[in-house]
Amino acid sequence: MNTKQIDCVIELCNTLNFSQAAENLFISQPSLSYQIKELEAEIGFRIFERSEKGATLTPAGEQFCLNLRRIKDDILAAIEQGQNVGSKYSESLNVCLPLRACLYYLPEIMQRFEREMPHIALNINYIYGDRRIDELLKGEQDIVFAKDSDLVRYSAVAFEQIFVSRFYVITRSDDVLTKKELLTADDLKERTFMVGGGSPLEMQKVQKRIIETTDVNVINCRDHETALTNVAARRGILISPGFTNDHTGEFAWIPFDCEEHLNCGFGYRTDDKRESTKRFIEITKAFYKNSFNIPL
Repeated sequence: MNTKQIDCVIELCNTLNFSQAAENLFISQPSLSYQIKELEAEIGFRIFERSEKGATLTPAGEQFCLNLRRIKDDILAAIEQGQNVGSKYSESLNVCLPLRACLYYLPEIMQRFEREMPHIALNINYIYGDRRIDELLKGEQDIVFAKDSDLVRYSAVAFEQIFVSRFYVITRSDDVLTKKELLTADDLKERTFMVGGGSPLEMQKVQKRIIETTDVNVINCRDHETALTNVAARRGILISPGFTNDHTGEFAWIPFDCEEHLNCGFGYRTDDKRESTKRFIEITKAFYKNSFNIPL
């Protein structure tokens, strides 16, 4: 399977029309058909069913195309990183984060690191979920932002704590709750409370305690973005760790009174002895050592 065949399959998947797909790819329709047939012969199953009306995906083809899109994205990312490294750098450092907001000082950290180590190509990648750790273990990432509880079961991974993240109630900035400096479960009575969205275990404990001890309505949300949209639409409030604060001022973040917290930091492979890995972590720790001016 080559990149030309990947492009042909994805484009035909998008259009389900051989003529249109060939036109979009700037190739002839017979050439498109040939590439598809060659690939189907190689993989051993049909991706498309042909008809006079065009093409339809087979069940196997539908799943194949989903995976193929991910493969293409990975190829493009690999090419981009290779181009960035080029002849200017002697090595690269891949740092993986779940979202930009988790490192408020990231732009300053990047600038200081690049001043100290201009020969290192610093690549910042954004990946949600357990895939970050999977890529770290496979050597595709060098440093990942995570909680200590995410990494404790991996003997090949070391953890360096950067900061402790507390929990906050997120509301609209015009909510009456913003008049308080610290909220308790009693303050949330008769409110609509949003839960779910891949919440860490520590946050699930807080959510469960509020639901069991306080008269609140509950809405399940599939992710953090959906929950924030509901807050903006006056549909409810939610609890979130401080490291997810994007500091735009769009919402109010009010500290919540609870003992639970998250130990946040960087995971890296124990066999990674490079100075670049060590310095990126040290620089990040230095920025957060006295970070009293931002809520975490």
